[in-house]
Amino acid sequence: MADPERDALDVRPTADEMLARIHAETPSPRGRLRVYLGMAPGVGKTYKMLEEGHRRLDRGTDVVIGFVETHGRSVVAALQDGLEILPRRHIEYRGVTVEEMDTDAIIARAPVVVLVDELAHTNVPGSVHEKRWQDVEAIRDAGIHVVSTCNVQHLESMADAVATITGAPVNERLPDEVLEAADEVELVDMSPHALRQRMKHGNVYPPDRAAVALERFFTEPNLTALRELALRFVAGHVDEELEEITPGGGGRARGVTERVAVAIDESQRSRPALRRAAAIAAALHAPLLAIVVETPHAEHRSFDSERDLRENLDYAEDLGAEVVRTEATKPVEGLIDMISRRRITHVVLPYEPSTGFAGFRRPATSDEVLSRLPSVEVHLVADDGRR
Repeated sequence: MADPERDALDVRPTADEMLARIHAETPSPRGRLRVYLGMAPGVGKTYKMLEEGHRRLDRGTDVVIGFVETHGRSVVAALQDGLEILPRRHIEYRGVTVEEMDTDAIIARAPVVVLVDELAHTNVPGSVHEKRWQDVEAIRDAGIHVVSTCNVQHLESMADAVATITGAPVNERLPDEVLEAADEVELVDMSPHALRQRMKHGNVYPPDRAAVALERFFTEPNLTALRELALRFVAGHVDEELEEITPGGGGRARGVTERVAVAIDESQRSRPALRRAAAIAAALHAPLLAIVVETPHAEHRSFDSERDLRENLDYAEDLGAEVVRTEATKPVEGLIDMISRRRITHVVLPYEPSTGFAGFRRPATSDEVLSRLPSVEVHLVADDGRR
Protein backbone atom coordinates (compact mmCIF):
# COMPACT_ATOMS: atom_id res chain seq x y z
CA MET A 1 0.00 0.00 0.00
CA ALA A 2 1.42 3.39 -1.03
CA ASP A 3 2.51 5.80 1.64
CA PRO A 4 1.91 9.33 0.24
CA GLU A 5 4.08 10.92 2.91
CA ARG A 6 6.99 8.57 2.14
CA ASP A 7 6.46 8.99 -1.62
CA ALA A 8 6.69 12.74 -1.20
CA LEU A 9 10.01 12.35 0.59
CA ASP A 10 11.35 10.10 -2.19
CA VAL A 11 10.58 12.65 -4.95
CA ARG A 12 13.92 13.86 -6.27
CA PRO A 13 14.50 17.09 -8.22
CA THR A 14 15.21 16.87 -11.93
CA ALA A 15 18.61 17.76 -13.39
CA ASP A 16 17.24 21.17 -14.51
CA GLU A 17 15.87 21.84 -11.02
CA MET A 18 19.23 20.93 -9.47
CA LEU A 19 21.04 23.25 -11.91
CA ALA A 20 18.63 26.08 -11.06
CA ARG A 21 19.30 25.53 -7.35
CA ILE A 22 23.05 25.65 -7.89
CA HIS A 23 22.77 28.88 -9.87
CA ALA A 24 20.56 30.38 -7.17
CA GLU A 25 22.99 29.45 -4.41
CA THR A 26 26.21 30.32 -6.25
CA PRO A 27 26.99 34.04 -6.65
CA SER A 28 27.32 34.94 -10.35
CA PRO A 29 30.64 36.41 -11.49
CA ARG A 30 30.45 40.01 -12.66
CA GLY A 31 29.40 40.48 -16.27
CA ARG A 32 31.96 41.57 -18.86
CA LEU A 33 31.72 44.85 -20.77
CA ARG A 34 32.52 45.18 -24.48
CA VAL A 35 32.30 48.66 -26.01
CA TYR A 36 32.30 49.70 -29.65
CA LEU A 37 33.96 53.15 -29.73
CA GLY A 38 33.63 55.60 -32.60
CA MET A 39 34.90 59.04 -33.53
CA ALA A 40 31.38 60.36 -34.24
CA PRO A 41 27.77 59.32 -34.87
CA GLY A 42 27.30 57.36 -38.07
CA VAL A 43 30.49 55.28 -38.18
CA GLY A 44 28.53 52.06 -37.56
CA LYS A 45 28.82 51.33 -33.82
CA THR A 46 25.18 50.27 -33.34
CA TYR A 47 25.34 48.18 -36.51
CA LYS A 48 28.45 46.38 -35.23
CA MET A 49 26.82 45.82 -31.85
CA LEU A 50 23.76 44.24 -33.44
CA GLU A 51 25.96 42.10 -35.70
CA GLU A 52 27.74 40.93 -32.56
CA GLY A 53 24.38 40.04 -31.05
CA HIS A 54 23.46 37.91 -34.07
CA ARG A 55 26.84 36.15 -34.02
CA ARG A 56 26.39 35.22 -30.38
CA LEU A 57 22.80 34.16 -30.96
CA ASP A 58 23.92 31.88 -33.80
CA ARG A 59 26.35 30.26 -31.36
CA GLY A 60 23.47 29.48 -29.02
CA THR A 61 24.00 32.34 -26.56
CA ASP A 62 20.97 33.86 -24.85
CA VAL A 63 21.07 37.45 -26.19
CA VAL A 64 18.51 40.23 -25.75
CA ILE A 65 18.27 43.88 -26.77
CA GLY A 66 18.05 46.11 -23.71
CA PHE A 67 18.03 49.38 -25.64
CA VAL A 68 18.90 50.24 -29.24
CA GLU A 69 18.51 53.70 -30.75
CA THR A 70 17.96 53.46 -34.53
CA HIS A 71 17.67 57.23 -35.16
CA GLY A 72 15.33 56.37 -37.99
CA ARG A 73 17.90 54.29 -39.89
CA SER A 74 16.06 51.45 -41.60
CA VAL A 75 19.20 49.32 -41.99
CA VAL A 76 19.81 49.41 -38.23
CA ALA A 77 16.14 48.78 -37.46
CA ALA A 78 16.11 45.74 -39.75
CA LEU A 79 19.12 44.27 -37.98
CA GLN A 80 17.09 43.96 -34.79
CA ASP A 81 14.92 41.29 -36.43
CA GLY A 82 15.50 37.89 -34.88
CA LEU A 83 16.75 39.31 -31.57
CA GLU A 84 14.53 39.42 -28.49
CA ILE A 85 13.73 43.05 -27.62
CA LEU A 86 12.87 43.73 -23.99
CA PRO A 87 10.14 46.31 -23.31
CA ARG A 88 11.21 49.78 -22.26
CA ARG A 89 10.26 51.69 -19.14
CA HIS A 90 7.88 54.63 -19.69
CA ILE A 91 8.49 57.67 -17.49
CA GLU A 92 6.35 60.82 -17.38
CA TYR A 93 8.42 64.01 -17.40
CA ARG A 94 6.93 67.48 -17.83
CA GLY A 95 3.84 66.13 -19.48
CA VAL A 96 5.77 63.95 -21.94
CA THR A 97 6.19 60.17 -21.84
CA VAL A 98 9.85 59.25 -22.26
CA GLU A 99 11.12 55.74 -23.01
CA GLU A 100 14.18 54.54 -21.10
CA MET A 101 15.89 51.19 -20.70
CA ASP A 102 14.21 48.96 -18.11
CA THR A 103 17.17 47.80 -16.05
CA ASP A 104 15.04 45.82 -13.60
CA ALA A 105 13.39 43.93 -16.48
CA ILE A 106 16.81 43.02 -17.90
CA ILE A 107 18.04 41.73 -14.54
CA ALA A 108 14.79 39.78 -14.01
CA ARG A 109 15.06 38.26 -17.51
CA ALA A 110 18.71 37.32 -16.73
CA PRO A 111 20.06 36.78 -20.27
CA VAL A 112 23.69 35.85 -20.83
CA VAL A 113 24.28 38.98 -22.96
CA VAL A 114 22.36 42.24 -23.31
CA LEU A 115 22.89 44.88 -26.02
CA VAL A 116 22.77 48.44 -24.67
CA ASP A 117 23.26 51.39 -27.02
CA GLU A 118 24.72 54.82 -26.08
CA LEU A 119 26.61 54.17 -22.86
CA ALA A 120 26.98 57.91 -22.08
CA HIS A 121 23.21 58.58 -22.29
CA THR A 122 21.64 60.68 -19.52
CA ASN A 123 18.41 59.16 -18.20
CA VAL A 124 15.28 61.26 -17.79
CA PRO A 125 14.71 62.61 -14.24
CA GLY A 126 12.74 60.08 -12.24
CA SER A 127 14.90 57.15 -13.40
CA VAL A 128 16.61 54.94 -10.83
CA HIS A 129 20.05 56.05 -12.08
CA GLU A 130 21.10 59.35 -13.57
CA LYS A 131 23.28 57.78 -16.29
CA ARG A 132 22.92 54.72 -18.47
CA TRP A 133 26.46 53.58 -17.63
CA GLN A 134 25.25 53.26 -14.02
CA ASP A 135 22.42 51.02 -15.25
CA VAL A 136 25.04 48.96 -17.07
CA GLU A 137 27.09 48.62 -13.90
CA ALA A 138 24.01 47.28 -12.07
CA ILE A 139 23.37 44.82 -14.90
CA ARG A 140 26.97 43.61 -14.77
CA ASP A 141 26.73 43.24 -10.99
CA ALA A 142 23.92 40.78 -11.71
CA GLY A 143 26.35 38.65 -13.74
CA ILE A 144 25.07 39.69 -17.19
CA HIS A 145 27.51 40.52 -19.99
CA VAL A 146 26.95 43.86 -21.75
CA VAL A 147 27.81 44.96 -25.30
CA SER A 148 27.54 48.73 -25.69
CA THR A 149 28.53 51.75 -27.81
CA CYS A 150 30.09 55.16 -27.20
CA ASN A 151 31.52 58.13 -29.12
CA VAL A 152 34.91 59.52 -28.11
CA GLN A 153 33.53 63.03 -27.57
CA HIS A 154 31.55 61.81 -24.55
CA LEU A 155 34.64 60.81 -22.56
CA GLU A 156 35.13 63.22 -19.68
CA SER A 157 38.80 63.83 -20.51
CA MET A 158 38.01 64.53 -24.18
CA ALA A 159 34.80 66.55 -23.87
CA ASP A 160 36.35 70.00 -23.38
CA ALA A 161 38.86 69.44 -26.18
CA VAL A 162 36.07 68.28 -28.49
CA ALA A 163 33.97 71.33 -27.59
CA THR A 164 36.92 73.56 -28.51
CA ILE A 165 37.56 71.70 -31.77
CA THR A 166 33.95 71.55 -32.95
CA GLY A 167 32.49 74.62 -31.29
CA ALA A 168 29.65 72.47 -29.93
CA PRO A 169 29.23 71.78 -26.18
CA VAL A 170 29.34 68.15 -25.03
CA ASN A 171 26.55 67.71 -22.50
CA GLU A 172 26.53 63.94 -22.01
CA ARG A 173 29.78 62.79 -20.45
CA LEU A 174 31.16 59.41 -19.46
CA PRO A 175 33.85 59.01 -16.75
CA ASP A 176 37.03 57.73 -18.39
CA GLU A 177 37.32 55.02 -15.75
CA VAL A 178 34.20 53.30 -17.08
CA LEU A 179 35.70 52.79 -20.52
CA GLU A 180 39.21 52.16 -19.19
CA ALA A 181 37.82 49.36 -17.01
CA ALA A 182 35.94 47.75 -19.92
CA ASP A 183 37.06 44.22 -20.74
CA GLU A 184 37.13 44.97 -24.47
CA VAL A 185 37.14 48.22 -26.44
CA GLU A 186 36.92 47.96 -30.21
CA LEU A 187 37.34 50.97 -32.47
CA VAL A 188 34.78 51.29 -35.25
CA ASP A 189 36.87 53.32 -37.66
CA MET A 190 36.03 55.19 -40.86
CA SER A 191 37.79 57.90 -42.83
CA PRO A 192 36.33 61.43 -42.47
CA HIS A 193 35.63 61.51 -46.22
CA ALA A 194 33.72 58.21 -46.09
CA LEU A 195 31.62 59.38 -43.13
CA ARG A 196 30.77 62.63 -44.90
CA GLN A 197 29.71 60.64 -47.96
CA ARG A 198 27.52 58.47 -45.76
CA MET A 199 25.97 61.65 -44.36
CA LYS A 200 25.32 63.04 -47.85
CA HIS A 201 23.55 59.83 -48.86
CA GLY A 202 21.16 60.16 -45.92
CA ASN A 203 22.49 57.09 -44.10
CA VAL A 204 23.06 58.92 -40.80
CA TYR A 205 20.53 61.77 -40.54
CA PRO A 206 17.55 62.84 -42.64
CA PRO A 207 18.58 65.12 -45.56
CA ASP A 208 17.56 68.38 -43.86
CA ARG A 209 19.58 67.58 -40.71
CA ALA A 210 22.49 66.14 -42.70
CA ALA A 211 23.07 69.38 -44.63
CA VAL A 212 23.38 71.40 -41.41
CA ALA A 213 25.53 68.73 -39.72
CA LEU A 214 27.98 68.64 -42.64
CA GLU A 215 28.54 72.39 -42.37
CA ARG A 216 28.97 72.41 -38.60
CA PHE A 217 30.00 69.33 -36.61
CA PHE A 218 30.85 66.94 -39.46
CA THR A 219 33.50 69.04 -41.22
CA GLU A 220 36.58 67.19 -42.44
CA PRO A 221 38.98 68.94 -39.97
CA ASN A 222 36.62 68.20 -37.05
CA LEU A 223 36.28 64.54 -38.00
CA THR A 224 40.03 64.19 -38.51
CA ALA A 225 40.68 65.55 -35.00
CA LEU A 226 37.97 63.32 -33.49
CA ARG A 227 39.39 60.30 -35.27
CA GLU A 228 42.84 61.00 -33.84
CA LEU A 229 41.38 61.26 -30.33
CA ALA A 230 39.62 57.91 -30.77
CA LEU A 231 42.75 56.24 -32.12
CA ARG A 232 44.81 57.59 -29.22
CA PHE A 233 42.35 56.33 -26.63
CA VAL A 234 42.24 52.84 -28.10
CA ALA A 235 46.03 52.78 -28.38
CA GLY A 236 46.24 53.74 -24.70
CA HIS A 237 43.80 50.95 -23.83
CA VAL A 238 46.06 48.50 -25.68
CA ASP A 239 49.00 49.85 -23.67
CA GLU A 240 47.20 48.95 -20.45
CA GLU A 241 46.78 45.39 -21.70
CA LEU A 242 50.43 45.21 -22.78
CA GLU A 243 51.47 46.27 -19.29
CA GLU A 244 50.76 42.72 -18.14
CA ILE A 245 52.77 41.14 -20.96
CA THR A 246 56.34 40.05 -20.18
CA PRO A 247 58.06 39.02 -23.43
CA GLY A 248 60.44 36.09 -23.11
CA GLY A 249 59.43 35.51 -19.53
CA GLY A 250 60.58 38.87 -18.24
CA GLY A 251 60.92 42.53 -18.98
CA ARG A 252 58.38 45.14 -19.86
CA ALA A 253 56.43 45.31 -23.11
CA ARG A 254 56.83 48.54 -25.05
CA GLY A 255 53.56 50.39 -25.41
CA VAL A 256 52.04 51.37 -28.72
CA THR A 257 51.42 54.97 -27.63
CA GLU A 258 54.46 57.26 -27.54
CA ARG A 259 55.00 59.24 -24.32
CA VAL A 260 57.83 61.70 -23.75
CA ALA A 261 59.35 62.72 -20.41
CA VAL A 262 62.10 65.16 -19.47
CA ALA A 263 64.00 65.32 -16.18
CA ILE A 264 64.37 68.88 -14.91
CA ASP A 265 65.76 70.73 -11.93
CA GLU A 266 66.59 74.36 -11.14
CA SER A 267 69.57 74.62 -13.53
CA GLN A 268 69.60 76.39 -16.89
CA ARG A 269 70.44 73.04 -18.49
CA SER A 270 66.78 72.17 -18.06
CA ARG A 271 65.73 74.72 -20.70
CA PRO A 272 67.30 73.12 -23.82
CA ALA A 273 66.25 69.67 -22.56
CA LEU A 274 62.67 70.93 -22.21
CA ARG A 275 62.70 72.46 -25.69
CA ARG A 276 64.03 69.26 -27.22
CA ALA A 277 61.51 67.13 -25.34
CA ALA A 278 58.66 69.40 -26.49
CA ALA A 279 59.87 69.11 -30.10
CA ILE A 280 59.96 65.30 -29.88
CA ALA A 281 56.50 65.21 -28.28
CA ALA A 282 55.10 67.49 -31.00
CA ALA A 283 56.63 65.39 -33.79
CA LEU A 284 55.22 62.19 -32.27
CA HIS A 285 51.85 63.77 -31.32
CA ALA A 286 52.65 62.47 -27.83
CA PRO A 287 51.97 63.77 -24.31
CA LEU A 288 54.91 65.42 -22.52
CA LEU A 289 55.79 64.87 -18.86
CA ALA A 290 58.25 67.05 -16.91
CA ILE A 291 59.65 65.10 -13.95
CA VAL A 292 61.15 66.69 -10.85
CA VAL A 293 62.64 64.26 -8.33
CA GLU A 294 62.74 65.66 -4.81
CA THR A 295 65.43 64.10 -2.62
CA PRO A 296 66.08 64.72 1.10
CA HIS A 297 68.64 67.36 0.02
CA ALA A 298 65.92 69.35 -1.78
CA GLU A 299 64.63 70.82 1.49
CA HIS A 300 67.97 72.64 1.81
CA ARG A 301 67.53 74.29 -1.60
CA SER A 302 68.30 78.03 -1.51
CA PHE A 303 65.77 80.75 -2.26
CA ASP A 304 67.43 81.41 -5.62
CA SER A 305 67.39 77.71 -6.53
CA GLU A 306 63.72 77.43 -5.58
CA ARG A 307 62.93 80.46 -7.73
CA ASP A 308 64.87 79.03 -10.70
CA LEU A 309 63.07 75.70 -10.34
CA ARG A 310 59.71 77.48 -10.30
CA GLU A 311 60.66 79.35 -13.50
CA ASN A 312 61.65 76.08 -15.18
CA LEU A 313 58.38 74.49 -14.12
CA ASP A 314 56.45 77.46 -15.52
CA TYR A 315 58.45 77.13 -18.74
CA ALA A 316 57.58 73.42 -18.89
CA GLU A 317 53.88 74.20 -18.51
CA ASP A 318 54.13 76.88 -21.22
CA LEU A 319 55.48 74.16 -23.53
CA GLY A 320 52.45 72.01 -22.75
CA ALA A 321 54.10 69.62 -20.30
CA GLU A 322 52.37 67.96 -17.37
CA VAL A 323 54.61 68.62 -14.34
CA VAL A 324 55.05 65.76 -11.89
CA ARG A 325 57.02 66.02 -8.65
CA THR A 326 58.03 62.77 -7.00
CA GLU A 327 60.12 61.91 -3.94
CA ALA A 328 63.01 59.44 -3.77
CA THR A 329 66.26 58.94 -1.88
CA LYS A 330 68.18 58.87 -5.16
CA PRO A 331 67.21 60.95 -8.22
CA VAL A 332 67.81 58.08 -10.64
CA GLU A 333 65.48 55.80 -8.65
CA GLY A 334 62.69 58.37 -8.67
CA LEU A 335 63.18 58.99 -12.38
CA ILE A 336 63.08 55.28 -13.32
CA ASP A 337 60.06 54.67 -11.12
CA MET A 338 58.13 57.51 -12.79
CA ILE A 339 59.19 56.43 -16.31
CA SER A 340 57.95 52.92 -15.58
CA ARG A 341 54.69 53.93 -13.91
CA ARG A 342 53.74 56.43 -16.61
CA ARG A 343 54.83 54.07 -19.45
CA ILE A 344 57.25 56.59 -20.95
CA THR A 345 58.79 55.65 -24.32
CA HIS A 346 61.24 58.59 -24.72
CA VAL A 347 63.13 60.29 -21.90
CA VAL A 348 65.22 63.45 -22.40
CA LEU A 349 68.15 64.20 -20.06
CA PRO A 350 70.51 67.19 -20.03
CA TYR A 351 73.94 66.05 -21.22
CA GLU A 352 76.41 66.43 -18.37
CA PRO A 353 79.81 64.86 -19.02
CA SER A 354 81.28 65.17 -15.55
CA THR A 355 79.79 67.33 -12.83
CA GLY A 356 76.28 65.90 -12.85
CA PHE A 357 72.79 67.30 -13.10
CA ALA A 358 71.28 67.63 -9.64
CA GLY A 359 72.21 64.01 -9.02
CA PHE A 360 71.37 62.87 -12.57
CA ARG A 361 74.83 61.90 -13.81
CA ARG A 362 75.86 60.92 -17.30
CA PRO A 363 76.57 58.21 -18.24
CA ALA A 364 75.34 56.68 -14.95
CA THR A 365 71.72 57.83 -15.23
CA SER A 366 71.27 57.11 -18.92
CA ASP A 367 73.01 53.76 -18.59
CA GLU A 368 70.84 52.83 -15.62
CA VAL A 369 67.64 53.75 -17.49
CA LEU A 370 68.68 51.76 -20.56
CA SER A 371 69.79 48.82 -18.44
CA ARG A 372 66.61 48.58 -16.40
CA LEU A 373 64.15 49.81 -19.05
CA PRO A 374 65.66 48.69 -22.37
CA SER A 375 62.52 49.60 -24.34
CA VAL A 376 62.89 53.30 -23.47
CA GLU A 377 64.80 55.64 -25.80
CA VAL A 378 67.13 58.07 -24.01
CA HIS A 379 67.96 61.45 -25.56
CA LEU A 380 70.89 63.49 -24.18
CA VAL A 381 70.80 67.23 -24.85
CA ALA A 382 73.75 69.62 -24.44
CA ASP A 383 73.12 73.13 -23.15
CA ASP A 384 75.10 74.74 -25.98
CA GLY A 385 72.87 73.35 -28.70
CA ARG A 386 74.93 70.25 -29.56
CA ARG A 387 73.13 66.90 -29.80
